[in-house]
Amino acid sequence: MTATYTFDVFSSLDGFGSASGGDWGGYWGKQGPELLDHRLALYSEEQQMVFGANTYRLFAQFLATEPEDSEVRDPWVTRMVNLPATIVSTTLQEPLDWVAGTVVSGDAVDVVARLKEESDIPLRSHGSLSMNRALMDAGLVDRVQVTVFPVITGQNGSDAIFQGAADFDLELIESRTLDRNIQELTYRPTPHVHR
Repeated sequence: MTATYTFDVFSSLDGFGSASGGDWGGYWGKQGPELLDHRLALYSEEQQMVFGANTYRLFAQFLATEPEDSEVRDPWVTRMVNLPATIVSTTLQEPLDWVAGTVVSGDAVDVVARLKEESDIPLRSHGSLSMNRALMDAGLVDRVQVTVFPVITGQNGSDAIFQGAADFDLELIESRTLDRNIQELTYRPTPHVHR
């Protein structure tokens, strides 16, 4: 049996994964109790995380510099850090600042294909945009879970989530509204066949 792989990402309405400049921090300052409780429940399930080197470095930097009561250290983030994780990298070396993190060197497509075959539990990646675009192109992403925050970051948006990705048709599997204005949309991607 092949493990399910979920690409989990936060987005502004205009498709950016973050905003540079301005006063918008993580979650664009829009997270509320429903979102945080839902994320904690989602990450409380047994699963293995998969990250690219850049996302791992970003998380490690945030966690090392933020105080314990920071919004970056929400309970679901703490839970995520305590899940087993594979970090795909040709430059990082162990030991890592991750409780159960393992570096695997190689091409992400090959690494994740092997993980999907060998894992008895679902796989999930939060962020890791370029890696997950490559995995989508290779047909290894089973679910794309996009949490859309009620902001447009036209002037400050950075990290366009799907920029450079192939074309996909999306089948909506699940949707929910959290804190009255945050949308979580889960899709099954299928490569689009151009006629």
